[in-house]
Amino acid sequence: MAINNKLPFLLLLSIILLFLNHPVLGDTDEEDVLFTGINSYRTSQNLTILNKNENAECLADELAEQFKNRPCTNNTGSATVPGTEPQFADYPKILTKCHLNVSDTRDGSIMPACVPRLESSLVLTNFTKSQYSRSLNDSKFTGMGIGKENDWIVVVLTTNTPGGSYSTDTDTKDDHDDDDDDSSGFTFSIGLVNYLLVLIMSFCFFLC
Repeated sequence: MAINNKLPFLLLLSIILLFLNHPVLGDTDEEDVLFTGINSYRTSQNLTILNKNENAECLADELAEQFKNRPCTNNTGSATVPGTEPQFADYPKILTKCHLNVSDTRDGSIMPACVPRLESSLVLTNFTKSQYSRSLNDSKFTGMGIGKENDWIVVVLTTNTPGGSYSTDTDTKDDHDDDDDDSSGFTFSIGLVNYLLVLIMSFCFFLC
């Protein structure tokens, strides 16, 4: 009988545990939709699909951060006149932050687009129905990374050649490994605390 009285609490405890352990959804929806859309477009053009490149994704994230406060106009993003693209004085630092260097990225392609509220029906056409379609139709590109901030979404295309592989620069990787380790350790600690809290609650309840 005592066990039956505790069943509602056990059910609530299980729900709390599942909630604490459930991964938080990140800013991946628009990126995932665009990633799938671009590869569907490539398939329709009888081209190989693009693989996800983590370093290119890092660069796309960093560049989207640079763009995020710029307004959408008729001559920004995919409508930018070739040769007038924004230049960033701290671009070398951005590359270093993503463990990259200029020699591994010069053959890649960086394509920013500005779409109000990142309307999904318009985001893909900003790449497939614009000047960017030339790059998307180029068979030399084999990888892709996508990042977004506010109304901006950035696609970075990579190749399988040394000049566009976006491969990790070992000289910069060592400088940032400690930060990555600290982040993963913090995540693990938070998860462990959640489990301990639930365990203590359960123990206290059954002692009552």
